[in-house]
This record gives sequence, C-alpha cells and structure tokens, in this order.
Amino acid sequence: MWTARTGLLSTGCSRCDGRRPTARWPVFGVGLCGAARDDDLVKVEEINIGPTEALMPVDAAAAVAGKGLRGDRHFHADGAPPGQALTLIEAEALEDVGLTGAQSRRQVVVRGVRLNDLVGRRFRVGDIECIGVELCEPCRHLQQMTRPGIIKDLIHRGGLNADILTDGQIHVGDPVAAGQAES
Repeated sequence: MWTARTGLLSTGCSRCDGRRPTARWPVFGVGLCGAARDDDLVKVEEINIGPTEALMPVDAAAAVAGKGLRGDRHFHADGAPPGQALTLIEAEALEDVGLTGAQSRRQVVVRGVRLNDLVGRRFRVGDIECIGVELCEPCRHLQQMTRPGIIKDLIHRGGLNADILTDGQIHVGDPVAAGQAES
C-alpha cells in the first residue's frame, strides 16, 4: 500500500516495515520477515578486482557494458560471453562459510539481496543496469584455493553471473535495486 507520509510503497509489515522507492526499481532485499526493505542493509559491501588472480579490494570500479569491470582479470575487451561480465555473491553466504569476498573469487559482495531471485531479472547496482544470467556455482578451483568442502557449503549460494547493460561506476555502499523479470 502507498503511504501518504512518505509516498513510498509499504509492505505493511510491522516488524521491518520494508519500503520500495519506485515501482520500476524497488530496492531489493529481505527484511526480518522476508519483506522488501530499503535501508543500509541492501547494498554493495565489497568490490574485489585485479589484473591477476591476486584480487584486491577497491572502493569503486568502472563497469563497461558488455565487457566487465575495467582493471579486472575477467575484463573482456572484445565482449564478454553471456553471464561473464560481472559476478556477485551474498555477504551472508560468505559469513556462513567463513570466506572473505576476495577468497570467494567474486567481484562484488552485496548484503541484504537474494541473488538467486535475480536470475532472468534486470537490476541495478548503483547507477549501472545489469541482468542476472545464471547462478555462479562453486567450482573445484575455488575449493583448491580455499578449503575442502566449500563446494558443498556454497552449492546454490555461490553467487550470480550477470551481464552489464550500461556503463558506469560501482561504489562500495551503492544500493542494489531489482527491476522487471525478462520475458
């Protein structure tokens, strides 16, 4: 329901009172009861990129449509294959398994976002528009670089492979907002 006080869509939840800033790009996260929310918990928490396998945290990264994050080892100057421009992972999943963002080998760590729900959907990370292509399941390479059992621990929680649709910057602290599902 719309509230006159804020002009925002309220879920009506008395426990977390999640809100959506716009109908087209609601901030996409999960409140205590599973309702959408728009607070500081739905955001980019880390960005990890590097020209080699040695990833380093950065405060911001330039996103190039169809190519990836400039300065990263997986930047595709001639165009990225579908789902290879951007990888994201949930901070909550990393906390559950005891890995850092850089150890996960994913570029962007987000908090308060159910990434599995973004497969086939457009979404924004800060000012850039993306589309979720497929789950980024954990692999043997990740297990070799971290610890035995990480594949089992992260199955279906290993993150999201996405395409970048517009150029722009991603900053730590940027909101994550979901758009419409692709038809």
